[in-house]
Amino acid sequence: MPDKIIYQETPPHPRLAPFIDAYWTVTGENAGYLPDKVLPDACVDIILNTGPGFAAETGATYMGTGGAYLIGTMTRYKEMVRPPATRLLGIRFRPGGFPFFYDHGLLRDTADKTIEFDPRLVPSNIVGPAQTSASLCAAGLATALDRFFFDRLASPSRETLTLIRAVHQAKGKITVSQLARRNFVTVRQLERIFSLHLDISPKEFIGVTRFRYAFDQVRRESSHRRLLDIACECGYYDHAHLSNEIRRYTGSTPSGI
Repeated sequence: MPDKIIYQETPPHPRLAPFIDAYWTVTGENAGYLPDKVLPDACVDIILNTGPGFAAETGATYMGTGGAYLIGTMTRYKEMVRPPATRLLGIRFRPGGFPFFYDHGLLRDTADKTIEFDPRLVPSNIVGPAQTSASLCAAGLATALDRFFFDRLASPSRETLTLIRAVHQAKGKITVSQLARRNFVTVRQLERIFSLHLDISPKEFIGVTRFRYAFDQVRRESSHRRLLDIACECGYYDHAHLSNEIRRYTGSTPSGI
């Protein structure tokens, strides 16, 4: 059997869906180390490592067996290396969703970083290597995670989610000033809201959002003419501008994705 990494995900309960994007597992059926690239999505993840310890990137935090880790808001791609027999369980929060379950102060200075997370703040005694090799639903993990996060669900201001929804509705084709004006806040207030709840600036979030919409289209259409069309449609100056943004966020050219 060839070496491979199996990625599976399942959605949370509908009542949690505005805040949590998915529960996911990564299971490695590999004898050696395998490269893996993760693209930015402006989401925050909590990862539980039930497999062997490893450092996902050179110089990154060592993710020990049984440890819990917080992946701050991602604005750049990560070139990771998966060890043999990888076993990971993750919770991916939608942008702005993390503070509905945890103190937003935990996100301070975490953007694009992997840091140790307090194990008392994550589900305990629900995962093991055998379970993470099965589907989330079959193992009952999704139900257990739903139960855990229902118990933690708080009701902070939804102002951040409203702002994030506005950026998504514009597909990232919006300036910081426009976003502030349309939501009746100042640019300074906007900067503070995004810093507190995402640990990135509104400009960074808008950039990642616009890239994600363009990237999804580029993967479907790869001709030069179509790339120019996508660039104009997504608010880039020209196809060269879009190509540079793709290289910035993925490390690859449009033809290489």
